[in-house]
Amino acid sequence: MAGKFYEELTVGDVFEHRPGRTVTETDNLLFSALTMNPQPLHLDAEFSKKAEFGQRLVNSIFTLGLIVGLSVGETTLGTTVGNLGFEKVEFPKPVFLGDTIYAETEVVDKRASRSRPEWGIVIFEHRGKNQHGDLVMRCRRAAMMRRKGR
Repeated sequence: MAGKFYEELTVGDVFEHRPGRTVTETDNLLFSALTMNPQPLHLDAEFSKKAEFGQRLVNSIFTLGLIVGLSVGETTLGTTVGNLGFEKVEFPKPVFLGDTIYAETEVVDKRASRSRPEWGIVIFEHRGKNQHGDLVMRCRRAAMMRRKGR
C-alpha cells in the first residue's frame, strides 16, 4: 500500500502495521556494531546474565527504528519529504532477543506548512508492542508530507 498524502491523513486515524518482526541476535549485534555502541548489555551474554534482566537487551535505538520502519508502508511510503524531529521517545519495557514487535501509528496532529504550501506537517505517534501485548516503545514524530497535486 502506498503512503498517504497530507490530505488523506486525519487526526485520530490509527493504522495497525502487520506483519510484525521478530528481533534476532544478528539484528542486535549488527546494529550495535554499526552504530559503535559497545554496551555489554547488548553484546555480552555472560555480563547480561548478571544484570537486572538476566539476558541481553535489544538496542533501544534499533527498537525505535524498527517500529518507525514498520509504519512506512501504510503512512509515508513515497509521500514524505522528510522527518522534522522526534519527541517523547519512551521505552517502558525492554525488548529481548526473540521478541516479535508489532507497531501501530496514530495521527495526533496536522497543519499546513507556513513556509512551503506544497507540504503539510503531520505528527504521528508510533507505538510498539511485543508478542505479549506489552508496550515497549512510544514516540511522536513530525513528518513533512507531500500534498496532492502540488
